[in-house]
Amino acid sequence: MDKLIIKGAREHNLKNIDLELPRDKLIVISGLSGSGKSSLAFDTIFAEGQRRYVESLSAYARQFLGRMDKPDLDYIEGLSPAISIEQKTTHRNPRSTVGTVTEIYDYYRLLFARIGLPHCPQCGREIREQPVDQIIDTIMQMGEGTRVQLLAPVIRGKKGEHQKVLEDARKAGFARARVDGILVNLDEESTIKLDKQKKHSIEIVVDRLVIGPEIRSRLAESVEAALNAADGIMLVLQQGAGKTGSSPDQTGGRTGGSARDSAAGGISELFFSQKNACPDCGISIPELQPRLFSFNNPYGACPSCSGLGAKLEFDPALVIPDRRLSFNEGGVVPYNPDSAWHRSRFESLAKHYKFKLDTPLKELPKKVLDAILYGSKDEIKVRYENRDRTGHFEYQSKFPGVLEDLKRRYLETQSENMKEWFEKFMSQKPCEDCGGKRLKPEALGVTVGGRNIWDLTNLSVTDTLKFFDTLKFTKNEKKIASQILKEINARLGFMKNVGLEYLTLERKSATLSGGEAQRIRLATQIGSSLVGVLYILDEPSIGLHQRDNQRLIDTLLYLRNLGNTLIVVEHDEQTLRTADHIVDLGPGAGVHGGKVVAQGTPAEVMKVGESLTGQYLAGTLTMEIPKKRRQGNGNFLRLTGVTEHNLKNIDVEIPLGLFTCITGVSGSGKSTLLSDVLYPALSNQVYGSNHPEGAYKKLTGAEFIDKVIDIDQSPIGRTPRSNPATYVGVFSGIRDLFASLPEAKMRGYKPGRFSFNVRGGRCENCSGDGTIKIEMNFLPDVYITCDVCHGQRFNKETLEIRYKGKNIADVLDMTIEEAAKFFEYIPHIARKMDTLLSVGLGYVKLGQSALTLSGGEAQRVKLALELSKRSTGRTLYILDEPTTGLHFADVKQLMEVIQRLVDQGNTVVMIEHNLDVLLQADQLIDLGPEGGDRGGELVVTGTPEEVAAYPRSYTGVYIKEILDRRSHRRSSRRT
Repeated sequence: MDKLIIKGAREHNLKNIDLELPRDKLIVISGLSGSGKSSLAFDTIFAEGQRRYVESLSAYARQFLGRMDKPDLDYIEGLSPAISIEQKTTHRNPRSTVGTVTEIYDYYRLLFARIGLPHCPQCGREIREQPVDQIIDTIMQMGEGTRVQLLAPVIRGKKGEHQKVLEDARKAGFARARVDGILVNLDEESTIKLDKQKKHSIEIVVDRLVIGPEIRSRLAESVEAALNAADGIMLVLQQGAGKTGSSPDQTGGRTGGSARDSAAGGISELFFSQKNACPDCGISIPELQPRLFSFNNPYGACPSCSGLGAKLEFDPALVIPDRRLSFNEGGVVPYNPDSAWHRSRFESLAKHYKFKLDTPLKELPKKVLDAILYGSKDEIKVRYENRDRTGHFEYQSKFPGVLEDLKRRYLETQSENMKEWFEKFMSQKPCEDCGGKRLKPEALGVTVGGRNIWDLTNLSVTDTLKFFDTLKFTKNEKKIASQILKEINARLGFMKNVGLEYLTLERKSATLSGGEAQRIRLATQIGSSLVGVLYILDEPSIGLHQRDNQRLIDTLLYLRNLGNTLIVVEHDEQTLRTADHIVDLGPGAGVHGGKVVAQGTPAEVMKVGESLTGQYLAGTLTMEIPKKRRQGNGNFLRLTGVTEHNLKNIDVEIPLGLFTCITGVSGSGKSTLLSDVLYPALSNQVYGSNHPEGAYKKLTGAEFIDKVIDIDQSPIGRTPRSNPATYVGVFSGIRDLFASLPEAKMRGYKPGRFSFNVRGGRCENCSGDGTIKIEMNFLPDVYITCDVCHGQRFNKETLEIRYKGKNIADVLDMTIEEAAKFFEYIPHIARKMDTLLSVGLGYVKLGQSALTLSGGEAQRVKLALELSKRSTGRTLYILDEPTTGLHFADVKQLMEVIQRLVDQGNTVVMIEHNLDVLLQADQLIDLGPEGGDRGGELVVTGTPEEVAAYPRSYTGVYIKEILDRRSHRRSSRRT
């Protein structure tokens, strides 16, 4: 069959549509946001493909995967095995990096384990094999009177019962062993049972000695026995050095993991190996295995941070975000000034250091501010009144400091909600022991081509390819490494082909944009070279500059030419024009969408008058270019000497009172300039906060603004309970409205009754989530609909209260467009609904989980919240690609909102690639010329027309093309 036939698709807002799609073609589904694109591509076509695949598995496998519901449609014919590559592949796992996701890091580990050159982590010398005599000499140097135990590690971190190992040791005459750190007897009466599902370590106790001149012969025999039993490795437990003894670090004991101090009696544990040891420091390292280079394995991970490279610590900048406020005004955010306990401690602190609680925190001396944050050096007298004000008690103590107090409470609390609240005031700090490198010193001491594995993962894809091209091997190394390097180079090449050559493998997956994460998965699929597959992608062009867009399109065409069918949900004009077949959904969003407005080749779709996509492609509809650019208010923000990340000591001038776009190819330094340098620097100057700042010399002009608001694409919440209604605050007004109804008043219901976060009104079976999480151990968690409330989140009594025929669950299930009409006569609710509508979110449901919103949708929810506040006319708004996921018509609507903000005197600075948006800007700042190390320069600044006249700017080239095209179109119309 050469067609994919869909009949009667009715999922979500789809209106019983029928479609015939060509196979082995590039098919683009377009339409307004909320018109049903994802419902068709993912919730219908992919969901049915996935369901059929699961049904083909055995009954045993299906019991773990659960039953998958059939999408609401009549039938599909010609469906190939489907692979979904969505934007929402966000990796919240802090261990996940670009290297682990692409599996390139696994090949790195294998490469370093097989041909890596070990070096001493202490002195840096190349490590050689350690002979038996040297091991004996090292032990003898511990000093007379030192008690030692010689252990042979026969099992190291392996699953199993290991009864044969223990039996063989018993038969060999050994009396004791250390099993998982506990000494046990090996006599026939003792029974040692180990859980075969867990990893165990077993060390045979070969001998116990007291160091002295007369025991050298016995020591030599015991060392050889231990090395023979454990294949050339052994452990020495050292306790109680004599008068002439030396400390563990003098004998090579402090080896960055090769020696450990036991809590019991100061026992030091030293590791020796005949294979890898430093002759000068006496440091030994384990045998080179791939797991030694894994930060997800305890054998390789830095023991201090467990391989995370960072620790979650309380951040002074989050505890006191605005130092212009006093304690009484809530300046110390976690401490409530109305709480008797909090106030009594701060009153005592104020009395001791002679300051007032209504003094702005930024005016306090450094000594006082340090005492508040880090604790007082002196004891202070604390007076605490009883809650009923009937008495008081006093005590003397040192003030522990807000940070230490929060840390104690965080560690003590058993409440998940409290932990989540505490984590609002915490941020990641680099691990002091490994410096953020995640691995043990032994692993970092191994090099290939002069670089250790951390250095290699910090190179960009482009530089890594160059490194491997110039790498020289011996004959044997070349034979060992050839297959590994083939896999590494292929995967790096795929990443380069999809425009990700500026990324490093160490980059955390959580910091990737939706488009970057999706293109990484796309690169992985190219490597698999599958044929006959149905690929379904969700806006892969997000975050790509037009220059890089063609490379992505070439990749899609390559997959198609292999013999695969690609269905791409996309708004990008270049991708639409390249498509073999377009399906345009609409005509509107939400309930007004779900119909096929037009389908066919791009040329055929352009002829359909009802198709908004077709009209924009044909040029019938356009976003008008402003005839006149604003001049601003004459003031500027000036950043000089910016050197953060790849920025090359640039000076940037941002005019105030204008709409400015920062553009440039992917990886050119846009986010670094805006999010890592400008925002924290401004926030610190405007609010007196203490955010870590990127590297720059000077910032001037901050006095001309009174608010700086960063609206990024991070989620609006981390739990299923977060939703647009709660985020913008409209849900409070809705709950107040329901509580004011006559029936609610008769029953004594308060606003909290209508909250799914509070006991009383919510369904207690699912705690107001509407779903129940089933933990699947080694499989991903499964969420099932609550069988008590059937996903409505509230109990039966709460749902009996209705306003205009709708209960609280019905309201949360409304789209924002429906809710705006429903509450149009309630001004304080309608105003916030209108702001959500104005940013193109009419199709989103009020109660939709924040976890299901894309980055662009989350950003527009944040923008709506800011729009609902009163503007001072001196606010700086910072946005990061707010047009993500928006159709041409939606972009036009969003731009009207942005221009309205600027017309009020505010300043908007935005990272953007959309050419229509760039043409709307008053000023462009173009970074580049390339990405990564070859970027970070200021290419050109000026109006769009001025940038278009600058040939060195990639952005200017594409702006010039669109300006010329529109000019030609106008000329054609006149003739």
